[in-house]
Amino acid sequence: MAAELGRLTSRDRLLLDLLDQHRTFTTDQLVDLAFGSVGRARNRLNTLHDRDILDRFRHYQRPGSQAWRWTLGPIGAALLAAGRGEPLPRPAAVRDATARLAMSPTLAHLLTVNGFFVALTAHARAHPGTRLVRWWNEARCREACGNLVRPDGHGVWADNGRAVPFWVEVDLGTETLSQVVGKLGGYAALPPRRAYPVLFWLPTAAREANLHAHLRRVGLPDGVSVAIATADPRGPAGPVWRVVGRRDRVSLAELPAPITDGVPWDG
Repeated sequence: MAAELGRLTSRDRLLLDLLDQHRTFTTDQLVDLAFGSVGRARNRLNTLHDRDILDRFRHYQRPGSQAWRWTLGPIGAALLAAGRGEPLPRPAAVRDATARLAMSPTLAHLLTVNGFFVALTAHARAHPGTRLVRWWNEARCREACGNLVRPDGHGVWADNGRAVPFWVEVDLGTETLSQVVGKLGGYAALPPRRAYPVLFWLPTAAREANLHAHLRRVGLPDGVSVAIATADPRGPAGPVWRVVGRRDRVSLAELPAPITDGVPWDG
């Protein structure tokens, strides 16, 4: 481990931190997060895999091959634990965690949530003046929200001086619209300092139209702002969001931002 610690680059450390917080990314997602080149990414990821710093898995499919999903390897997990002063995990335990993740029924949802924030990060890399200031995973969101609601993620998006905090709910069409809308009651119960816009990121335009129609019928809880978009090649930073009750589409930076004690989001 001591030898590996001395061989890690700053980008390697970034990868370890990201995988520690968000569990898994595809190769393409890691290209957007840290490399910018598929060739460089593959070379470095394969090297880190050979050294047990990273692990990977993918499922068989026809035709072609599924992209690798990357996780922490035994050495990577041990390095992070050592840095926090925690007991070092057994290599077998780390491998078991990867196997459970590979077979998890929520894997597709996790990758979609991570992909949402990866797209924002990639947009910021290509557009000076924009930045993903904050990115919380589901576990960190639960810490902030208690038992009131379980967001899939939280972020703060900055664009040329304007900061917009938000909660995100990624929908893959596996729940009824009533179940989706039922989550909004929890957001209404959050304290004012957490009253961020709730973003629904949906799989199809039909699902989006149906959700808007459903919300017109049942209405929004008091104090809750909702914007909806369909997964779009322009990404979540672009003018893809339709605020409930409006017909135009706006960019993420143009969504209404709450003001708390003179600043648009709390730390």
